Amino acid sequence: MRRGGHWPLLLCLAALVGGCGSSAAATGDTTNGVVGSGFQGLVLRPEKPEPGLVLRNYTGARVNLGTFRGKAVLVTFVYTHCPDVCPLIVSNLAAAQRQLGARGREVQIVAVTVDPKNDTSAAVQRFLAERGATGRMDYLIGTRRQLLPVWKAWGVAVNVNKYEDTEAHSALLFGITPAGKIAVVYPSSFTPAQIVHDVPLLERS
Repeated sequence: MRRGGHWPLLLCLAALVGGCGSSAAATGDTTNGVVGSGFQGLVLRPEKPEPGLVLRNYTGARVNLGTFRGKAVLVTFVYTHCPDVCPLIVSNLAAAQRQLGARGREVQIVAVTVDPKNDTSAAVQRFLAERGATGRMDYLIGTRRQLLPVWKAWGVAVNVNKYEDTEAHSALLFGITPAGKIAVVYPSSFTPAQIVHDVPLLERS
């Protein structure tokens, strides 16, 4: 398959499982993505190389996804003023990392904003603190100009509702192997238990 051939698949998946600010239900029982795979998300075959991602986090530190080679990585796209699934995504990721115990230090969690206007450093700091996620993930922010190519590269659709000041976007979680390959994708309805189960599989992939 040609390079980049999976992104139409991911966009279709996003439409099926819904997203933040969407009226669609995030049903997403994707445990049978590949029979016998062991993963509890939708398994991609073949795996897709992760797109490049270089931004600053809410503390001002530069984050380059490529520097996390050798670790399992989880990447998601959220925003702090989200009225529905984004708080659950972040809370569940933080809970999964706590449940992993010492092994939780071996997985890198990265969240990328889809709301550059409102996701200020202070807003992100409050958002993470309220969900027990401070110090447990890199939350990346930037200008819309900086973020547009990132959203496009990751196949994340973002639609701004200017009247309600909300963002409707595809709310997926990408599971990435230590070699930098996207191996599994989860809908926003994933549970901490699924992540705890799958992190060791990602590490061995």
